[in-house]
Amino acid sequence: MSMEAVQAVKMFKALDDVTRVKIVEFLVGGEQCACMLLAFLDIAQPTLSHHMKILCESGLVNGRKVGKWMYYSLSKEGFDSVIGYLNEIKTSINDCKADSCCC
Repeated sequence: MSMEAVQAVKMFKALDDVTRVKIVEFLVGGEQCACMLLAFLDIAQPTLSHHMKILCESGLVNGRKVGKWMYYSLSKEGFDSVIGYLNEIKTSINDCKADSCCC
């Protein structure tokens, strides 16, 4: 399996949770403090930390610490990576159909 595929698996697993998808949708509006995410989601801080760890490790979200608070934002590079991976698959499918192979 290619490194791109391994990274895509991490990203897809990170998005395989309703709470994490809500976090991503909330972050579309721009960088947010963890306190805003806690209020928006109405969850406990340890639960938020768990979800943010998964999103950050997947490469979809960036985190930065300012004082005692964490600020989170979407990673353009992370989303570009998974979109690029999916586009490669789409191109392969289109090429396969154009060549009239077994697809």
